[in-house]
Amino acid sequence: MFANGQTVVQLLEQLAPKHIAMENDKIGLQLGTLQKEVTKVLVALDVTHEVVDEAIATGAELIVAHHAIIYRPLAKLDTSTPAGKLYEKLIKHDIAVYIAHTNLDVADGGINDWMADMLGVPAEGRSSLEDVHTDKLYKLVVFVPETHHEQVLQAVWNAGAGQIGGYSHCSFNINGTGTFKPGDGAQPFIGETGRLERVHEVRIETIVPHSAHRKVVQAMLKAHPYEEVAYDLYPVELKGRVFGLGRVGKLPEAVKLGELAERAKTAFDVPALRLVGDPERLVRKVAVLGGSGSRYIRHASFAGADVLVTGDIDYHTAHDALAAGLSIIDPGHNIEKLMKPRLADWLRGELQQRKYATEAVPSAINTEVFRFV
Repeated sequence: MFANGQTVVQLLEQLAPKHIAMENDKIGLQLGTLQKEVTKVLVALDVTHEVVDEAIATGAELIVAHHAIIYRPLAKLDTSTPAGKLYEKLIKHDIAVYIAHTNLDVADGGINDWMADMLGVPAEGRSSLEDVHTDKLYKLVVFVPETHHEQVLQAVWNAGAGQIGGYSHCSFNINGTGTFKPGDGAQPFIGETGRLERVHEVRIETIVPHSAHRKVVQAMLKAHPYEEVAYDLYPVELKGRVFGLGRVGKLPEAVKLGELAERAKTAFDVPALRLVGDPERLVRKVAVLGGSGSRYIRHASFAGADVLVTGDIDYHTAHDALAAGLSIIDPGHNIEKLMKPRLADWLRGELQQRKYATEAVPSAINTEVFRFV
């Protein structure tokens, strides 16, 4: 059985939910439809004519890309323009394009974490360069018969409820008596139509993050035995998990800046990179940010980083960083290509776990526009 396009996207959004993207970012479905069976997903950094040709040749009905193909509202669709020709080719071959951009950057286990992993920055002790989204929290209150208390509790925990800071499986449970009278047409799990029932029940209270609230409620309803479930879901002031752009953390041991630059060349598969700072300088605290990081120099300095690894650093920003004592390793914007095999592997695993035959493969097309001569 092959997955529907919407199912593929729902799986992807478990890793990179749309609501954690930066404001006004162009993400989500940009062209085509998700209401169709998908036999193959092509994961790409950019959607170029070469990438579309690859999708056609390999039979992919859906391209999941990092960089958007539509940046601003279209006044018209002129198929004589380069962009218009690209859209025309995608439409003629019924290939949909879905974009995961800053939501994939920000996500736990997304691009910025992958970058840090590849440079040897341990996950323990990492923090973000800039907080961009704080998950809202809700309180879920549900009344359950004692016989199904543990079943419902485990279901909501497994769906993502009960996390407070570094503690999981948090809940409060109170025993009491529930009353109800089934009306005509009701099919009660307990009791009889027209008779007032008193049942030993447990009131479960637990915390639910916004990112998981639909999944938690669905899991609760599925596990609950009642035909009509009595529950409340309301917002609370307690702050939830914070999602941020970029990562900063300490290497196990200090290394020379030049050695870290060579490590970056190998890890990110680039023939050359730009280096700001003394190659002999010892560095340990490393900040990383996929894509264009010029405006994050101050963030890296404020975080106490010795070096920032990012792309698209301009001349004057490099001088400002050097004056502030911050070294820079600039391997280019295209190193975000690392998302192709990793996201394809992640998506393939999720599909296989659910017994779908849909494939997820990384694009083999190199979309780097710069050449070193």
